Amino acid sequence: MVRKAVVAGHICIDITPKILDQASKKIHDVLVPGRLLNVGDADIHTGGAVANTGLAMKLLGADVTLVGKIGDDALGDMVMIITDEYEASEGFIRSKGDSTSYSVVLAFPGTDRIFLHNPGANDTFCPDDLPMDIIREAALFHFGYPPLMKRIYERDGAELVELMRRVREAGAATSLDLAAVDPDTEAGKADWKLILENTLPYVDIFVPSIEELLFMLDREKYDRIRRDNPDSDLTGAVDLITDIEPLGEKCLDMGARIVLIKCGEPGMYYRTKSVRDIEKISSRLSLDTKAWANKKGFEKSYRPERVLSGTGAGDTSVAAFLTSMLNGKDPEDCVRYAAATGACCVEAYDALSGLKSFRELDEKLGSGWPKNH
Repeated sequence: MVRKAVVAGHICIDITPKILDQASKKIHDVLVPGRLLNVGDADIHTGGAVANTGLAMKLLGADVTLVGKIGDDALGDMVMIITDEYEASEGFIRSKGDSTSYSVVLAFPGTDRIFLHNPGANDTFCPDDLPMDIIREAALFHFGYPPLMKRIYERDGAELVELMRRVREAGAATSLDLAAVDPDTEAGKADWKLILENTLPYVDIFVPSIEELLFMLDREKYDRIRRDNPDSDLTGAVDLITDIEPLGEKCLDMGARIVLIKCGEPGMYYRTKSVRDIEKISSRLSLDTKAWANKKGFEKSYRPERVLSGTGAGDTSVAAFLTSMLNGKDPEDCVRYAAATGACCVEAYDALSGLKSFRELDEKLGSGWPKNH
């Protein structure tokens, strides 16, 4: 039986100039006012959770509908043309009063990405934009990037709560992903702990990053780690026992039933609730309750052959995790596929070019693919 999925939320156009290796030793030595920095060709693709996670799920074999809001402009035309190549453009809403969101992605090898972002029509997305007729037939609904969607996070996340509530009542299993928040923005000043407290009771599967969780649920520790490690990736400075596991437990206490925490290069942590809680997840998803209950672990990441860009690595990992769930896999296999897909993703500049099918992943995993230590 093919189980249907809907992926909704943030959609944009990503413009990623190819940064020359010799120009990327230290960002603050490169991004200097008045300096001309030569770069390579621009890689232009759809981005955001809808494109990255949704199209990756489609490439991995899922029957998925993409739902996002774009403008009636040239960038909106580009979104339609690109997604039409995957036969996935029918779910987009074209708003004449809005512009299409775009990001300029500065992906310097050896460091995390910098985004110059215009949210565009994402800021007006609301629960009434959901295609409830499709969701009523779906086994799984995934929503991504509420911190980049103004109307969704305003008023302590009232629209996000309403959105997830409607989907839950329509009978689909619910999944939620976040996005990194700039502390100096309006989204950064929102009360994300309260937003998650209000929302997670309606979320079955929660798939945030460790950086997002620290920022939202333990701001004091987040600020301390950032202060002590100003030039390095936060994921290399967190500890499984003292940092990651407590946050995973807190997410379960707040209402989520399955938690997958993306921890960047080190790997990903997973934690699930009791049999009684897993049984409450939509029967359309057909999870093996005993296999999914009371599980936890840390899956180390696999070693990529090369690293060109981290663009979409977290999103495509989530795609592999969710598609594996739709395929009836147990949690260990789902997390293993998620980690493997993330490693494949970073071998390309865009989110999709490096992806491999589950069959190809099985072959690579079976050949003794080494993990990062």
